[in-house]
Amino acid sequence: MSDARPVTDPRPQLRGAIDQMNTLVAAVGTDRLGERTPCGDFDVRGLLRHLLGAWTKFAEGAAAGGIEPGLPSLPEVADGAWAEVFAEAGARLAAEWDDEARLAGPFKAPWGSAPGRAAVAFFVLETVTHAWDLNEALGRPVALDPELSGFALATAEAAIPAEGRPGAFAPARPAPEGADVHTRLAARTGRDVK
Repeated sequence: MSDARPVTDPRPQLRGAIDQMNTLVAAVGTDRLGERTPCGDFDVRGLLRHLLGAWTKFAEGAAAGGIEPGLPSLPEVADGAWAEVFAEAGARLAAEWDDEARLAGPFKAPWGSAPGRAAVAFFVLETVTHAWDLNEALGRPVALDPELSGFALATAEAAIPAEGRPGAFAPARPAPEGADVHTRLAARTGRDVK
């Protein structure tokens, strides 16, 4: 994790990323949970479980000043309950980062240590990138926020080497000429965009 991009307070972007993801999760019909996503081997259900685990872990890590490798064990989520579970997890995540002191304090992660504000910016990157994955898998039912994608792209360019980060991001891929910010973010985080 790098603090190369100066971010004073990324909490508005965190709240925006949570809201955007919650809108997408609400658009997931139970018949779409088995659809493939552009994110590795995840289907929609697997991507939702991964992201819910990340939200849970990052909320817990706010008070602890860091996170350990791996995602927490999660209870099974009923097919029709994803939107409710995400709304609760998102509210908890935003609330855990309300404490101003957590932005300046150190935050330890498996890939390095940085101020909390850099960790929040990186987490926005992860959430916004997975929003793109989910939106693509569902046939683009939501108009993604270009400001959030721009913030995430700038964070990716500052924090992730072009060769990627094993276990987190594949190497960057070329984006088509004239691609929008969402597509450029997806390509920068290793998604196959056409």
